[in-house]
Amino acid sequence: MILNTVNQSSWGKALIAGLGACLCIFLLSVGGEISPEYLGLMAPFGATMVILFALPQSPLAQPRNIIGGHVLTAAIGVLMVHYFTVSPLSLGAAAGLGVVGMMLTNTLHPPAGANPLLIMLTQAPWSFVWNPVLTGALVIVFVGWLYHRFVSGTQYPKKQG
Repeated sequence: MILNTVNQSSWGKALIAGLGACLCIFLLSVGGEISPEYLGLMAPFGATMVILFALPQSPLAQPRNIIGGHVLTAAIGVLMVHYFTVSPLSLGAAAGLGVVGMMLTNTLHPPAGANPLLIMLTQAPWSFVWNPVLTGALVIVFVGWLYHRFVSGTQYPKKQG
């Protein structure tokens, strides 16, 4: 019954967004198979796909937010894991600092809020900030730009008004 209320345009937009997310995660994954030292993926990138491909005009989907939000919160996570014992308090502090940092730098990207937790719980090293976080975020933005330009027909990144 719900499917009957969804029009053809909605199906098309959903399929286009899903295809973009599929392609981007596929490319990140292939990078890891081609070059084992390149990790390419981390769980928060899955959530980034929703914003980038379903809501490309959102301020949260813009390159500054994707790259800046992921790198900033990853750095916070690594700092916390190296200077504090992982505990409920330090996990909460890292998540809170991530929100503060993204707000103050105008790089809000909700999926990046998971980075400090992921990094602290896995005891990730400093190199994790560069690979997979920075390299992955750069690939995501580039694939998003190509995809929206040549497949979805959506302006990305959003032009500044």
